[in-house]
Amino acid sequence: MKNISSYEKNKITLEELQAFYHITSYKDLVEKVYELLEDGKITPIKRSKLNGKKPALYQAYRIHRKSKDYSKLVEELTYQLVPILDNDFYLRNIETYDKDRLFVLQLNEYLKGKIDNLQDSVSYNERSFEIWGREKFLLKEGGIRILKNLGLDPKDINVYDTTEPLAYYSHHKRVPQKILIIENKDTFYSMRRHLISGKTTILGSQIGTLIYGAGKSIHKSFQDFTFCMEPYLNDPENEILYFGDLDYEGIIIFENLHRDFKDKVKIEPFCIAYETMINKSEIKRLPMMKQGQNSNISTNFLSYFTQDVQKKIIEILEQNRYIPQEILQRKDF
Repeated sequence: MKNISSYEKNKITLEELQAFYHITSYKDLVEKVYELLEDGKITPIKRSKLNGKKPALYQAYRIHRKSKDYSKLVEELTYQLVPILDNDFYLRNIETYDKDRLFVLQLNEYLKGKIDNLQDSVSYNERSFEIWGREKFLLKEGGIRILKNLGLDPKDINVYDTTEPLAYYSHHKRVPQKILIIENKDTFYSMRRHLISGKTTILGSQIGTLIYGAGKSIHKSFQDFTFCMEPYLNDPENEILYFGDLDYEGIIIFENLHRDFKDKVKIEPFCIAYETMINKSEIKRLPMMKQGQNSNISTNFLSYFTQDVQKKIIEILEQNRYIPQEILQRKDF
């Protein structure tokens, strides 16, 4: 026979109770309700009113569940977790621990027997499988939350994030060379075709390598630049240029790259490309920027241009317009 405490809600109507116990007659329903009332498992919700039948029953009831004894879990948290795991959160939220217990104990066992493995940095998914036997658990199934509840950060289990490999085309491997990061795919393909066709310069500049930035994705992918690229691309004498759409988002992508990687590499805008875009454009025919763009740019990007070009860029932005990279074609390079 089913136990009413297993019902998913805290309240149950007379009809739901009848369906829950598969009762077909009103007589059996009355007996079941009286039984549950006598056992203290339900109490009537009087505002639901009587159903008008004989004997009358209230139309809804509140379910009472016995409090679970968590004393063994408290003891487990207090005495069995390794010192690196902070038990404060789960002691204050013992019901949450009851739900998370399996995963907490798996981590605890790992730290007891394999803590030396943490000396080697591995990816999130690799560590996740090593600890919990589920490669997606850390990033997609609550693993980060479990760590936080135990006072840990992902860096405490020595993991690194993996990124999509940078897509790039090297026209030559001489050093030093100019490396150009391009925000959009169409412009990357057009510039690559331009170089493959036998041309040696783009807008008068000798470009050795093109990198496809894929919009905002470049920030994450670029974290691996210094140790995933071939040695000729990591030469400290190389010059790295950035070229994106002339709008707030494109400017912010550059400024974030410049800010976050300035200690590793020097990145500047590909000024001649932006100036060529501006010279080719007519403000009245430019498309409007999409709504909701973050317009909180600094003066960093603008500082690379002459005062005259700065004024033109500001005028375009203030009119809420933008210039896409696609305004330039192979013939412009």
